[in-house]
Amino acid sequence: MPQEYPAPSPAGSFRLFRLAGISVYLHWSWFLVAAYEIQSRSSAYSIRVWIVAEYLSLFAIVLLHEFGHALACRQVGGRADRIVLWPLGGVAYVSPPPRPGALLWSIVAGPLVNLLLLPILFGALVVVGVSGLRQSSSDAAHFVESLAFINLGLLVFNMLPVYPLDGGQTLQALLWFVIGRARSLLVVSVIGFAAGAGAILLAVFLADVWIGVLAAFVVFQSFAGFRRARLLAQLSKIPRHADAVCPSCRAHPFAGDFWVCGRCQTPFDPFIHQAVCPTCGNEQLVTVCPECQQASAIDKWLAADDRQAESDRLDTHQA
Repeated sequence: MPQEYPAPSPAGSFRLFRLAGISVYLHWSWFLVAAYEIQSRSSAYSIRVWIVAEYLSLFAIVLLHEFGHALACRQVGGRADRIVLWPLGGVAYVSPPPRPGALLWSIVAGPLVNLLLLPILFGALVVVGVSGLRQSSSDAAHFVESLAFINLGLLVFNMLPVYPLDGGQTLQALLWFVIGRARSLLVVSVIGFAAGAGAILLAVFLADVWIGVLAAFVVFQSFAGFRRARLLAQLSKIPRHADAVCPSCRAHPFAGDFWVCGRCQTPFDPFIHQAVCPTCGNEQLVTVCPECQQASAIDKWLAADDRQAESDRLDTHQA
């Protein structure tokens, strides 16, 4: 599932590799849960190596899913450079531009990977059935069958309309078109909180630890989403500079003393003072966008606005 920046560092994780500018981390707790899962399912195969292969394949599918989120986010001009694998799956840290269409594509690209894997894995399952592999190698046949249904299960589970799952965030993006960014996040976070609370009761009733852990995660993330929605509602009331646009996400910057001088710590508005602190005269070489956290020079903000205005004029002329 995707997680928007700004996000904490992957504490307790170590980097496995870096691909296409995206660093993949693995949390230390993954090994504990892997050992438990492999041991608890020792009867599923006659040879234990198949259990290990199945568990690793599960996270390979999860990793492909998270790369779908990250690459789609970067395709629409957002930031995505980190994926963390942990016992409950994976998290792609993404920051799409503050537009509902950009968020929607960044979210649905993950489940789309699982959707594309469906015909491949179930095709392999058909081959297993007609080739007689079930009789000659029951472990191999069971492995293929497990992967096909694991991928299907991940797709169905992730598309549940519960925040912060992909389905919940997809619902948020769709609602954003209608009721705005803050209200859409508020709605889905309330839904997620209610669903998580219900899942906690179910976990207690069934005495199921994993359901309880997952439910607690949903409740925690939904509460964080609720707080972010309230913050976004407050930020939406702040006036913005109409003559400047972030070169990365195309958002207009806030008008006010929301930036701090790196030398004297004086709050000031770099777009009024041309990025020069009015107290100590320190020149801020770059200005960080509050929306996407990308840093750009003031002249690039203004140049981006000129390009946007020219594009708008061209669109109007063509229409």
